[in-house]
Amino acid sequence: MDNSLKRADLGIWLINLDRDVTRLAEMDQQLKTLGLNYTRFPAIYGKDHADTLLKKTDAAAYARNMGSPILPGKMGCYASHIAVWEAFLESGKEVALILEDDVVFHDDFLDSLDLALSAHAHWDTLRFNCVRAKIPVSQGQIGRYTLNAYIGPFTGNATYLLKRDVALRLLPNLWPQTRAFDHELNRFFRHDFRQFGLEPFSSHVDDGNVSSITGASKSLVKKFKWFRRLPYYRLKAGNYFRRAFWLAKKGRILPKHGKLG
Repeated sequence: MDNSLKRADLGIWLINLDRDVTRLAEMDQQLKTLGLNYTRFPAIYGKDHADTLLKKTDAAAYARNMGSPILPGKMGCYASHIAVWEAFLESGKEVALILEDDVVFHDDFLDSLDLALSAHAHWDTLRFNCVRAKIPVSQGQIGRYTLNAYIGPFTGNATYLLKRDVALRLLPNLWPQTRAFDHELNRFFRHDFRQFGLEPFSSHVDDGNVSSITGASKSLVKKFKWFRRLPYYRLKAGNYFRRAFWLAKKGRILPKHGKLG
């Protein structure tokens, strides 16, 4: 019996601010070329909802965990992803492909997507690109791709697959916000789920160095002075150990290179 997932089992959501019409047009063209039907999700603009979002944020914890004060854009991004997860659960779909609107798909994206769906038993969330992906540990081969876990930071939420049961289990634990959303998911050791990447990555991000979250050339990011960042550095170092320990406990710390089906 074939238990693999197909594209028909997939719901696709594109997170896009109302004002970013050019990005929407570019994403729409890419997705039409790929033959992928999607639902546009209007992103939550942090500046317009800052007062409400702050009530759902532990700003002091965020400062400790990230080494910088929280930005309205970071709150909006976090809330947007959670809202998409909720829309996904309401849809009845078994798996979601969640996209931000600055993705560039490579020629092999559909191949990687189909292979990922066919091997869904081996992951809980799966990323097709990253901001950073440090110290990969192979969990096996899916076609010509390597399914990797990561001991180091694995961040970036521009293109990822999410299973229904994982969303159901994690959603009640995601408020209040104490980190950026990708950093929260990078604590898979706390939430107990398999967060992997499929490499070589079949998409990348190109925001033209202009972000509604961090500003042009990250001009809005104001990191604390080094001595105020010490709690962040301690936490960052400790998370290497926590990720490694979780992977070891699950029997995933040693690289595997066999075929996964």
